[in-house]
Amino acid sequence: MSDLEVIADRFEIEALRGEFTDAAMMRDYDRFALLFTQDGAWRIPYVNVEFVSREEIRTGIERLEGFWDYFVQTTHPGTIEVAGDTAVGRTYVAEFGRFRDGRSQLHYSVYHDRYQRTPDGWKFTERVYEIKYIDTTPLAGSAPHTAPGSVGSRDRLGTERSSSAVPSGSDRA
Repeated sequence: MSDLEVIADRFEIEALRGEFTDAAMMRDYDRFALLFTQDGAWRIPYVNVEFVSREEIRTGIERLEGFWDYFVQTTHPGTIEVAGDTAVGRTYVAEFGRFRDGRSQLHYSVYHDRYQRTPDGWKFTERVYEIKYIDTTPLAGSAPHTAPGSVGSRDRLGTERSSSAVPSGSDRA
């Protein structure tokens, strides 16, 4: 494998990891599940969660995100080691949010990943979430409500997500 091919693989895997965070943040559960191989696994040992298969992952992410009032995740590049059509790596994660029951959490974590090259590009075969630090101090802030037409109310292709009307300008109370 040439250096250029390894660079391209690493670039594609880094894009996959970015898609994971974007799909989760945008609550695009179908896209989230498609980032895994058909028999891929997503594991969160801290809360005894394990989803194995795209179908379980799709159902699981929607169920888990249903517990959150809001959730923010940022990822930071870690390692990627490519070996032909497979690879392993780590991604560093900072995330926080508030549950619908009022509890808050802040995590600094690591995803331990396994990847597989497929005809549709690189996919996760396994992601294991390891929390390194957790803080349950109540968060002081809140998620603002997004007005139609703003960047936050559009999906990644620019399609507006909500058609509810919100008064503008001087019409607001």
